[in-house]
Amino acid sequence: MSPEGRPTSAAQTSLSRIMTALDTNLLGTVHGGVIMKLVDDVAGAVAQRHAGGPAVTASMDEMTFLEPVHVGNLVHAHARVNWTGRTSMEVGVRVVAEPWNEVKPPTPVATAYLVFVALGPDGTPREVPPVIPETDEDRRRFAEAEIRRTHRLARRTAILRSRERGHAEV
Repeated sequence: MSPEGRPTSAAQTSLSRIMTALDTNLLGTVHGGVIMKLVDDVAGAVAQRHAGGPAVTASMDEMTFLEPVHVGNLVHAHARVNWTGRTSMEVGVRVVAEPWNEVKPPTPVATAYLVFVALGPDGTPREVPPVIPETDEDRRRFAEAEIRRTHRLARRTAILRSRERGHAEV
């Protein structure tokens, strides 16, 4: 029996942190890996809240960096479940940054889509509650997540076929 559905708003959450000199790359801006870790952390929290238990990152489908992040920026990562399958779910993350010392509108700095799989006590995939889109934006995000899933599956099939034809693995 499938778990009862949960609205998009049920598991959404945000994480924030101030960027320091320890977060920088050789160019003096915040290292992309620092932002990626924050994205994975907030997406993992949302996935586990939605699943009602353990869920692990299966893939990062897409990560787009829009603007550099600087030391002193207060960075906020906002995440929500976009789509659910039987045992997996896509979590969308939007990252914004704002100065720590003045009031200015936040600047969008990154977006990402991650796929998580819920795990049962024995470590095998288990069913997740279906997500119930609540708004037009939720319905748009759900539809776009289905497109990304179709592309992921098509890419995996094409790669497997290529290997069967004897092409070398990279």
